[in-house]
Amino acid sequence: LKVHPGPHSKSTAYPLGVVLRDILKVCRTMREAKKIITTKKIKVDGRVCTDINYGIGLMDVLEFVPTGEAYRFVAKDSDILTPIGISSEEKTSKIVKIKNKVIIKGGSLQYGFHDGKTITAGQKMNVGDSCIISLPELKILSHIKFEKGCSALVTKGENAGVIGQVESIRDGVFSLPKRALLSHGDKSMELPVEIVLAVGSEHPAIKVT
Repeated sequence: LKVHPGPHSKSTAYPLGVVLRDILKVCRTMREAKKIITTKKIKVDGRVCTDINYGIGLMDVLEFVPTGEAYRFVAKDSDILTPIGISSEEKTSKIVKIKNKVIIKGGSLQYGFHDGKTITAGQKMNVGDSCIISLPELKILSHIKFEKGCSALVTKGENAGVIGQVESIRDGVFSLPKRALLSHGDKSMELPVEIVLAVGSEHPAIKVT
């Protein structure tokens, strides 16, 4: 089973059928997974999903429609995707990272996020910042600046799942990418900003562990 082209790259997502069978273990076979999905019992980010190959990626919210049980997929314990149970209040929002922005007709800004979603907004934000958006309406609820002092989650690598404070952000030079210095307890680590996600101004704004 392969991830269909969509919001997440194949290397950063699991097919929905695999998530149900192998990660959440709510069924034993892919045939059972397909039945759950095609009978519209699964929502992803607040919308019914009927594609067994749909890619589930970082910060996506999966909900079982009959029970309302919901999970957010986060980096944890060196894994890039681990489901954590969330409340009914939490399932109506998610954190997204701004990957690009363009000025569109009328002077508004269109922001593109790490999960493929786009939102047009009047407020000015920077690439690398994060937003909390509402699901499924896709409205910006709050803006989290990627800056010194913010709380950030490592999303890939051996430190995936670590939450720390950004001590400094260093511009890239030559072959070195832009990097962030993160402190976690008595440990410090310097990481490419691509794998660091701002999750709160001082503490995580929503549940990410």
